[in-house]
Amino acid sequence: MGPVRLEAITWDRLAELLADRLAALEPADGSAWPRVGFDGAPAARPGDLAERVGEALRVRGRPSLVVGAEGFLRPASLRLEHGRRDAESYYGGWFDTGALWREVFGPLDPGGTGRVLPDLWDPATDRATRSPYVQLPPGGVLLLHGPLLLRHWFPFDLTVHLMLSPGALRRRTPEAEHWTLPAFERYEAETDPVGTADVLVRADDPRHPAWSG
Repeated sequence: MGPVRLEAITWDRLAELLADRLAALEPADGSAWPRVGFDGAPAARPGDLAERVGEALRVRGRPSLVVGAEGFLRPASLRLEHGRRDAESYYGGWFDTGALWREVFGPLDPGGTGRVLPDLWDPATDRATRSPYVQLPPGGVLLLHGPLLLRHWFPFDLTVHLMLSPGALRRRTPEAEHWTLPAFERYEAETDPVGTADVLVRADDPRHPAWSG
């Protein structure tokens, strides 16, 4: 893939333009609920953009539900089986993708109920959150954010990748979490999120993003 052309933009304007695009988005599989992925390392803060887009949709009268993949971590006994700083485990074993399929995507399949569980596991307490289900009405938009999302074949109708250069990723990742960096290097090599996502957002400087339009 050749160089990606990006244009400078503000976060607020980006959220508005994405909301405009989502307002007309029709799921390709006939589902009643568009499903959007905001993919990026924690340092890129994909959840912040998902929240902004959710608010912009609300102003437009379009319901949405913001869900964070971090609410679907596996229990510590499984997640940390090979230690607290195992990049291989972080890459392939930290997130309960089965629960995401069952509790988030399954209800939004064609003919589904629209009854979504917004989170399942609290890593701070290492217990189930016991959050109530949320009824997403037909036409409501799922906004799922988190790292490493594009390697799981989730049925997204639109994907947004917040990309960081290797230097920016290292600078913006807390030193205590630098052990995760090899997982993101592997993700870039194996999944190519820059070449895979529908929309790219450069987030090296959190004050001055740029996007692919």
